[in-house]
Amino acid sequence: MSADTCLTSICPPPGAKPKSCSFKAGSPANKYVRLNVGGSLYYTTVQVLTRHDTMLKAMFSGRMEVLSDKEGWILIDRCGKHFGTVLNYLRDNTAALPKSQQEIQELMAEAKYYLIQGLVDLCQAALQDKKDSYKPVCNIPVITSPKEEERLIESSSKPVVKLLYNRSNNKYSYTSNSDDNLLKNIELFDKLSLRFNGRVLFIKDVIGDEICCWSFYGQGRKLAEVCCTSIVYATEKKQTKVEFPEARIYEETLNVLLYETPRVPDNSLLEATSRDRSSQASQSEDDDGFELRDRVRRIHVKRYSTYDDRQINH
Repeated sequence: MSADTCLTSICPPPGAKPKSCSFKAGSPANKYVRLNVGGSLYYTTVQVLTRHDTMLKAMFSGRMEVLSDKEGWILIDRCGKHFGTVLNYLRDNTAALPKSQQEIQELMAEAKYYLIQGLVDLCQAALQDKKDSYKPVCNIPVITSPKEEERLIESSSKPVVKLLYNRSNNKYSYTSNSDDNLLKNIELFDKLSLRFNGRVLFIKDVIGDEICCWSFYGQGRKLAEVCCTSIVYATEKKQTKVEFPEARIYEETLNVLLYETPRVPDNSLLEATSRDRSSQASQSEDDDGFELRDRVRRIHVKRYSTYDDRQINH
């Protein structure tokens, strides 16, 4: 049996009492030692156990008393789960650490008990790396083609909110606060994607024709659109203005939650959030067969200047 092999747990026979004795310091360095660590059995050599200045060296160099059973297994009253890793470090001055943070902490506790400072340092470094690393809270797909957008929206079982932003898609200069408003739209998108993560699919689009536009989808179809750009006129030139309609964006994001689950929207919620309930009520009286889900509003908010850019003839 190899020295690395961890055997199955055992129970001492009834009435067996461990005896205390000093390990013979004069034992050959390559002599195998049988260890029972918390019920897990290990084979190793005296040379491995005494290679570093640790508690194990004190135990197997005759400076400390050890306990052994009648079969000659030396007993160590510790959990044997990570003792194999401890032995590997004593052999090679390095060891493969567990992947989970909890198990690394368990191994570090054993290394501290056996006074193996090098292994303690390895565990502390691994824990620090895991602390510095992070997992993304949510993943945001970025649209690279119209087909990809269509596939994402149709295949999603969740409502979809899409932000199209493309600052370079503009032939005019921007107004003074347009850059700030464009950044505010992006920041709001990030906040909403974190807040409704798992309930709404948020996607980004950088290939569309608009400069900054929000689109809202439910059950694979577009429900509303909020376009944040408009054309304004300055002295002898046109400018592009980017707006930040925060309240409208919040409103439409909450509205798409009606299309979460079940697949069929709650009619009472649709009626309660309808912008023009009276007109819809009159329509339902005139046409009883008109389905409520087809009356969900589709809003396309665009604010264009109505001024004529033609020069005035004096």
